[in-house]
Amino acid sequence: MHAKLSTLPIPETRGHALEVRAETTSERLDVFLSQLPDVGTRSHAQRLIKQGLVTVNGSARKAAQPVHPDDIVKVFIPGESPSPRPEDLPLTVLYEDADVLVIDKPAGIVVHPAPGHSEHTLVNALLGRYPSLDCGDVMRPGIVHRLDKDTSGIMVIALRPEARDWLIAQFKGGEVHKTYLALVVGQVENQGTIEGAIGRHPVHRKRMALVATGKPARTDYSVVERLGAYTLVEARPVTGRTHQIRVHFASIGHPVAGDRVYGNHAAWRSLDPMLQRHFLHATSLSFRMPRTAIDRRFTSPLPLDLQAALDLARRLAGGTSCPPQSDML
Repeated sequence: MHAKLSTLPIPETRGHALEVRAETTSERLDVFLSQLPDVGTRSHAQRLIKQGLVTVNGSARKAAQPVHPDDIVKVFIPGESPSPRPEDLPLTVLYEDADVLVIDKPAGIVVHPAPGHSEHTLVNALLGRYPSLDCGDVMRPGIVHRLDKDTSGIMVIALRPEARDWLIAQFKGGEVHKTYLALVVGQVENQGTIEGAIGRHPVHRKRMALVATGKPARTDYSVVERLGAYTLVEARPVTGRTHQIRVHFASIGHPVAGDRVYGNHAAWRSLDPMLQRHFLHATSLSFRMPRTAIDRRFTSPLPLDLQAALDLARRLAGGTSCPPQSDML
């Protein structure tokens, strides 16, 4: 079915890469991969594909897409990682009970261990606070959603398996309501919806992009304040894709200020040196509490660094800000 061309060691990280040439047609990519000894099962193959660790002829593919003769399939097989260790790291706790922990995550902290970030993550801090936390994946105990490293704001963590299942069901059912404040470049409509399937960038594998093979994604937004070269918006992601708000606003030509991955630094240079990260903050999170099913909403104010950048944007706009145009009629 396939001929192995090479096994490529990756010195910078744990694991190794395989490069194989298909000799016959396989109806599905995950089935093709499952026949490699280093992969072994379709479920393992599907995880590797979902994590963006597989390409066919240099491009990402879905698990159900076929493999044809002479296709070159490359797959990275991560090595086993040690379990995260507890660390005594500070947490800003907004609410805590036997089921959930609600925190205000600062910018600069990674949520869970990953290549290049094996320590000083939120998971390490959680294990330092709850040494016996055993809720879900050993590498991501209690984690039911994520914020990017440089995105700050509200997160909820499950402290019991039953609470984790409860919260995950709400996220999947669209019952969790998330609100973000973002400062975007340029002027956008007073309100709108951005839709576009999001998946791994076909070339830059650490980035996301709007791709036909991606997962459906929708972001609703409304203008909070107009600031000349910038607009402060409230973004409400209906789905929860990786980098969703950042990718969506960049796709309409209004990247989040400070976003060096999806934007151009020249567009927000006037905010230097106040803005050292992308201007995106999770301001509120609403969900039904485990056991009681009571709706709760938790909020977080802008952190000092983003507030300083916003104040500078206001000064650059002439000292006064403008409400959305519809409010001025």
